[in-house]
Amino acid sequence: MLRVAEQYAGTDTGRQRRANEDSLLARAPLFVVADGMGGAQAGEVASRIAVDAFQHGLGDAPEPAVAMATLALLANSRIHERSHSHPEQAGMGTTLTAIYVGEEEVSIAHVGDSRAYCLRDGELQRLTDDHSLVDELLRQGRLTPEEAVEHPQRSVITRALGPEGTVEVDTRSFRARAGDVYLLCSDGLTTMVPEDRLAAVLLSHPRLRDAGEALIAAANEAGGRDNITVVLLRLEEVQVAGSARAGRSAVEEADEPEKGSAGDGDRHTTTRTGSARAGSGTGMTPAGPGVDGLGRGAGLGDQDTIAGVPAVAAPVKRRRPRRPYASGKPKSRRRARLRRAAVPAAVLVVLALLGSAAYVALQSVYFIGTNSRGLVTVFRGVPYRLPGNLALYSSDFVSGVSASTLAPQRRRTLLDHSLRSEGDAAALIRSLELGQLE
Repeated sequence: MLRVAEQYAGTDTGRQRRANEDSLLARAPLFVVADGMGGAQAGEVASRIAVDAFQHGLGDAPEPAVAMATLALLANSRIHERSHSHPEQAGMGTTLTAIYVGEEEVSIAHVGDSRAYCLRDGELQRLTDDHSLVDELLRQGRLTPEEAVEHPQRSVITRALGPEGTVEVDTRSFRARAGDVYLLCSDGLTTMVPEDRLAAVLLSHPRLRDAGEALIAAANEAGGRDNITVVLLRLEEVQVAGSARAGRSAVEEADEPEKGSAGDGDRHTTTRTGSARAGSGTGMTPAGPGVDGLGRGAGLGDQDTIAGVPAVAAPVKRRRPRRPYASGKPKSRRRARLRRAAVPAAVLVVLALLGSAAYVALQSVYFIGTNSRGLVTVFRGVPYRLPGNLALYSSDFVSGVSASTLAPQRRRTLLDHSLRSEGDAAALIRSLELGQLE
């Protein structure tokens, strides 16, 4: 029979989002990834509801694929009902990709554009179809793969949990093998890293933790435009034993407290921001032996010992006092040199103050435009570039709304790069995501 021999789960905010709306569950033999969507953090709510529906596992269900589809439909109902009872969360939804490892088979349930892959015999096989506008155009032959990469509506999905009262859930089951490596991920990974690169990273990192960290780093290095979630698991063959623990995951038996979903203390499931490493705790580098991090010894006194050897104070070199000048002329020359040095120093101080004031001013204004994907984006700073292509602005928040979906007049007025306060820009984006702007 098969079981999970090794697993990794990590999620990262990415470089352009202010919050992480992905959720995951990593509790062998069941693994789930959900990528939420919707304004006012509604996406985070939707993805969490989806994952919570799987928290208690599948029990003794004879058909895991059917059981997972049932749980997905339950999550769909809960999200749909909540979006109607909470106006600020109207229209929220989430993708869902779940995998269950049985004794001989692996089963998958899937809605949206998160993905599942299998690495077998050195080849990466995609196990799910994206429920997205671009993927449907690809399947119909109306788009080439090259055109799909830069299509302005490639983030538009055609099926998700929550927006409608009912939803169709894709399911499949197939024979698994010992040594198979399965990857579940949100589109924050696959839109940044091509499939050949995914395979190369997995093949070059035998440890799943190293592979997962490398995948997240690759997505961030490519731009990190969305939240990035990666779940990896490797299967092994075990002999059926009479013990009640037979068939349980090696991860579960070795380290029970580490299993779980994001936010429950599982060190394999770490929400990350910026470049902090998943599972790294605070991300701080400890001071070296005998150093307290401030360049001082670790509290050694005169009688302390190192490896049993008494600490000896270094001899102090005593300097002979300088003789006073015989006259005041050298002192006058020194005062003149100090006065001359003070002038450029004062100029540098003034320039530094002016630069600081300019930086603070740039950080307090915002404008609305579009990013390279055509998504409506809030930028901090002013919409100008200095010589050398130095931008005076940075991306502050990327919405899920494509500018191509806006009416021409609304597009012109919203994206005119007018300088706004943070509150004004945030209010406009929230209204846009809630569908309150035409």
